[in-house]
Amino acid sequence: MSIEDAREVLRIEEEGLAAIRERIGEEFIRAVEMILVGPGRVVITGIGKSGIVGQKIAATMNSTGTSSFFLHPVEAMHGDLGMVMPGDVILAISYSGETPELNALLFTLKKRGNRIIAMTGEKKSSLALVADIMLDIRVPKEACPLGLAPTASTTATLAMGDALAVVLLNRKKFQEGDFRQNHPGGSLGQRLKVRVTEVMFAGKDIPAIAPDTSATEAIRVLNEKNMGVVLVVDGMKKVLGIVTDGDVRRAIAQAQSISGMNTAQLMTKDPICIDSTRLAADALSIMQTHEITALPIIDEDRTILGLLHLHNLLGKGEFRFLV
Repeated sequence: MSIEDAREVLRIEEEGLAAIRERIGEEFIRAVEMILVGPGRVVITGIGKSGIVGQKIAATMNSTGTSSFFLHPVEAMHGDLGMVMPGDVILAISYSGETPELNALLFTLKKRGNRIIAMTGEKKSSLALVADIMLDIRVPKEACPLGLAPTASTTATLAMGDALAVVLLNRKKFQEGDFRQNHPGGSLGQRLKVRVTEVMFAGKDIPAIAPDTSATEAIRVLNEKNMGVVLVVDGMKKVLGIVTDGDVRRAIAQAQSISGMNTAQLMTKDPICIDSTRLAADALSIMQTHEITALPIIDEDRTILGLLHLHNLLGKGEFRFLV
């Protein structure tokens, strides 16, 4: 019996999605255009289950190229209203359209000149009447047998939010590279699909010194950059060698006078490097094979372009070799 009940819930929710799909039309197009031409962000607001769904829609929009944030109606009326700028578009969610706290907020925002998109299931509700555009999320029935808990209606609301986010993504020509920039802490698999140039340290962040630099200065840079390595480059920025924490320890263990050495004497010559066209997955494989934690990125002339550290690939909390 419980399996049949579950299937019935899913059937009802599918009917709800089918219903809102059939009603998408000119109002949806207008909502997309309003967001696209607006100089500000999308401010999403709602209370209860609508608020929770609104937070998810805001998160989806942010990760797909549409700047957005969630604003709680009650907190807004007690100071957070200052977060809303004149050019922001408001996306207000209430299935009944009669949520007092939400409508009070919208009345204030309307006076301030903000444009309002409503997501509601009631065309004649207070929310629908105050809005510039209404997106109809009405469903035939809720999956809750008591008709009390929002179920099919919240699914429909969430789906409508996804539809907005994806259509905006397509209109903005948002690409995979843009998505990755918004997800620097994404899964390891995604991080390893990018080119090494997308995750390397570059410019002033590269710990690099000349071969005639004193060993004492090399150690100072080693400590300052805190990457465990310092690259040794010539005047043309070509990689000559590398100084690691291990090189310093070995010199001290051999009772050598660090203060009297220069970097050329301390470094390991011709370090392992990787071409700038390779993938991060290739870099990780090289690091694992040679048990190193940093890899210089070079061009065909061996000129330094960047430095890739294991932290760039695995994250500081996952500093380990894969096996």
